[in-house]
Amino acid sequence: MFISIIKARFKAIYINRVSFLVPMKITFIWIYCAFCLVSCSNIYTTYIGEGWSHNSVNTVKFRKNAITTYKGYQFIAYYDQSSFLVLGKRKINTSKWNIVKTQYKGNTVDAHNDISIAIDGNGYLHVSWDHHDTALRYAKSLNPLSLQLTDEIAMTGSQEDKVTYPEFYNMPNGNLLFFYRSGASGRGNLVINSYDVVSKEWTQIQSNLIDGEDKRSAYWQVCVDSEGVVHVSWVWRETWNVETNHDLCYARSKDGGKTWEKSTGETYKLPITIETAELAWRIPQNSNLINQTSMCSDKKGNPYIVTYFNENKIPQYQVIYLEANHWKKINTGFRTSSFVLGGGGTKKIPIARPDILMDDSKNQKMLYILFRDEERGNKVSLAYSNLKDGSIWKVKDLSEQVVGQWEPNYDMSLWKSKKELSIFVQNVTQIDGEGLANTNASEIQTLEVKNLRKLIK
Repeated sequence: MFISIIKARFKAIYINRVSFLVPMKITFIWIYCAFCLVSCSNIYTTYIGEGWSHNSVNTVKFRKNAITTYKGYQFIAYYDQSSFLVLGKRKINTSKWNIVKTQYKGNTVDAHNDISIAIDGNGYLHVSWDHHDTALRYAKSLNPLSLQLTDEIAMTGSQEDKVTYPEFYNMPNGNLLFFYRSGASGRGNLVINSYDVVSKEWTQIQSNLIDGEDKRSAYWQVCVDSEGVVHVSWVWRETWNVETNHDLCYARSKDGGKTWEKSTGETYKLPITIETAELAWRIPQNSNLINQTSMCSDKKGNPYIVTYFNENKIPQYQVIYLEANHWKKINTGFRTSSFVLGGGGTKKIPIARPDILMDDSKNQKMLYILFRDEERGNKVSLAYSNLKDGSIWKVKDLSEQVVGQWEPNYDMSLWKSKKELSIFVQNVTQIDGEGLANTNASEIQTLEVKNLRKLIK
């Protein structure tokens, strides 16, 4: 649109070059200013399509992934207003998306039933969607880089009848890991499948990595570092109710998820239970501790876990991290208002579950937290601090747009390869406890920051 406007202006200038010298000058000034607004800005948004907005199913935090990049192509997935699964693809640094409405629908009235995608090392798109204690729904693309999906297929055929929270993770060798809960809230177990790009087959490498012992559930977050070490942290929940979340625990695997150890190197006897789990940070019940947040690692492989829980009775974003074999905590401390987490189902919460990013290149150690907060008008916001010099946490809004009960999901593969931030954005409304809002479809967008360090200078 911008280019067509410029062409129209130049045509008008050419036709009237003799009679309208002053308007010509004004027009050139207008073009120059408009060009600067577009090209000199460090933040861009790109429209993709119209999405389901009656709840937050398109923007829940545990999507892994909503958006991802492979060899110069970016892929995205969302539900449209008719609950169909929609896939999109574009070349990086372009605004034109190829959008395909698939043959598949989801039960979008339940915000748990999100879509997760990944691209394997051969370029095949893998998609899993529509789960809350229900049978596995999974398909892959017919060809590399294609948006056309196979029929629904099984992975391993084992423990696929009560699936929740499907999450894909890319391994450095091109293989994939698939994490999910088998069983119901309060009594579920963590299952891990592994996809081999050579055999093109899934195997189940963990049928019960973390065992709730039919008494509780582990709600986890995962990251894979540059060396392929898989880091898992989790909180325990004693019942369906969120206020029974407690404690933050940790495990890692150096062989793609087959064996697991503590941060000390001590080998776990599997499955991990509440008695054997390494305690990264003790957090009691009724602390406003949230579940299912985010992890990252520094270049040395130290894990950084972001969450929120009370500090002086105010829920604050907190970072639990490993340094010199000791667990430490950073309280960001910038929030001022209190609220109380309680009850079950998808909650309407004043703040989003956070995402975390690390950039420890160029002799700095920048830690970033993506979030949304009613205190800041429910915009896309970024908190940041340079851990090298212990600077205080600062906050910058990345959008003027209000995003409702949105939670962050960014393109992790693009960040790892280019340190460019590309965020899935939609304005959504979440009614507490799985209610539905009477809303129209809202825009699916990407919000992109090309040079994050330049932005925060």
